[in-house]
Amino acid sequence: MEAILENAKNWLTDFFDDKTKNEIQKLIDTNTEELKDRFYKNLEFGTGGMRGIMGAGTNRINKYTLGKSTQGLSNYLNQVYKDEQVKVVIAYDCRHNSDTLARTVAQVFSANGIKVFLFSELRTTPELSFAVKYLNCHAGIVLTASHNPPEYNGYKVYWTDGGQIVPPQDVAIVSEINSLSFEDIKFKADESLIELIDKKVDEAFIEASVENGSFNAKGKDDFKIVFTSLHGTSITVIPEVLKRAGYKNVTVIEEQAKPDGNFPTVVSPNPEEPEALSMAIKKAEEIGADMVIGTDPDSDRLGVAVRNLEGEMEILNGNQAMIMMTKFLLDQRKKKGITGKEFIASTIVSTPMMDSLAKGYGVECKTALTGFKWIAKMIKDFADQPFIGGGEESFGFMVGDFVRDKDAVTSTLLACEIGANAKANGSSFFKDLIDCYVDYGFFKEKLISLTKKGMSGAEEIKQMMIDFKDNPVKSIDGSKVVIVEDYNTATSKNVITGKVTPIDIPKSNVLIYITEDGTKMAARPSGTEPKIKFYFSINTKLKNAADYKKVDAELDAKIERILKELNIG
Repeated sequence: MEAILENAKNWLTDFFDDKTKNEIQKLIDTNTEELKDRFYKNLEFGTGGMRGIMGAGTNRINKYTLGKSTQGLSNYLNQVYKDEQVKVVIAYDCRHNSDTLARTVAQVFSANGIKVFLFSELRTTPELSFAVKYLNCHAGIVLTASHNPPEYNGYKVYWTDGGQIVPPQDVAIVSEINSLSFEDIKFKADESLIELIDKKVDEAFIEASVENGSFNAKGKDDFKIVFTSLHGTSITVIPEVLKRAGYKNVTVIEEQAKPDGNFPTVVSPNPEEPEALSMAIKKAEEIGADMVIGTDPDSDRLGVAVRNLEGEMEILNGNQAMIMMTKFLLDQRKKKGITGKEFIASTIVSTPMMDSLAKGYGVECKTALTGFKWIAKMIKDFADQPFIGGGEESFGFMVGDFVRDKDAVTSTLLACEIGANAKANGSSFFKDLIDCYVDYGFFKEKLISLTKKGMSGAEEIKQMMIDFKDNPVKSIDGSKVVIVEDYNTATSKNVITGKVTPIDIPKSNVLIYITEDGTKMAARPSGTEPKIKFYFSINTKLKNAADYKKVDAELDAKIERILKELNIG
């Protein structure tokens, strides 16, 4: 506790503003546990950048923690591009303080001689990724905490290709940041280097989204869509993209259309949570809509609901949406006679059905660590292989490579194209999904997230991962574990033969078990939230669409047995 107290007292010097000093002094005087949580560590870059609760302290998002990160990034950019005028672009979402924090970040960059393009109002994360390349910038920043609760904010860093930072840049930047003290931050802006941007970039991004996400689907006039931005940024662009692509029957949930960092109508602004789409689904039932789309605050994730076999709205999980979007893109390429070295992409905790799909279409499926930065890195590393599309289980998808992060804007349009086309052909999005199961295997997934907050929670998560490694699972639902993949050591072990083979993926704190019957279980701590996540995937054959409900119930029962057996959930 002495070290924590000393760290806190460092924030009482004259360098820090009066509001910050008063906040820290009050905590020193009255709230030991809160003080501990704010100063027991420094915020770090995770799978999605830097994300945390807002407030004063080293373990919080504030002008000083973001200022220090920006100063370190400025130093690195000026070292790497010392003979160039360095340029960055900054966007921000609807969260509390996003606009003022974006302005602070812009000021620090400009104080270091860096040209800044700052969006004049809130914009989506995919537009920021697009803008990096469109404006020929060396880096980009978006102020967002994605789908986290209202008290959070965050800071994502993008590199010259429009993808988030990866090795070796991320390690070098973090090292530079860690070498600094807060007093090294240059806050005095050079306003001549800060340029506000908006409509020109908006127009270019909208045109690119329509071009990449539209496939001249039939039946657009007869396809009804309900859309909700969940109080986030997508309201600035998705309605316009759908309109330009020819969709006229779009109902926007007005109660959730106004950007609001309190997210007043939802428990969580996360389309992964069924409750978040409840208002839109209710409207869809009222008006007889075919599809519901909801996006998270920075518009990189999307939730999709479609009518099931009973005609009721059913929310698809991220794996189902990813499979349908990928298959549709593959079908379009096949129609054009395009075959060759293309690849699709997914992540190690997403559905193995992506591999089955790739084999069926004669393309490669590359698998990355969790986080779209790794898919963006693949596009750069395998420049001779065209990237078709890809996604992850957590409701993210990327269409082509014009945006180098998950993109709910273009993916929303793509989902509508699939649905409209299916309906025009006498089928539906859901029926086409079942046909996909018949052709490539019926895969079903389940995610369990356990929240463990604070210093004690971090220790508990750490111990849980150690326990799974030291006491490996021997079987799952009666099927013997045959493969254990340990991404901390980048090794895959066949527990039957004892053979160990290297995994050609960067090391990460992930453990995966695979059984004889193809059941897969993965465990990993979240890189951006105080959670440990368990991913389950099971599969079987589906002989025909008529057996869907029976086999689906059997898979559900299997998942429940597994959760009970492992005492998870």
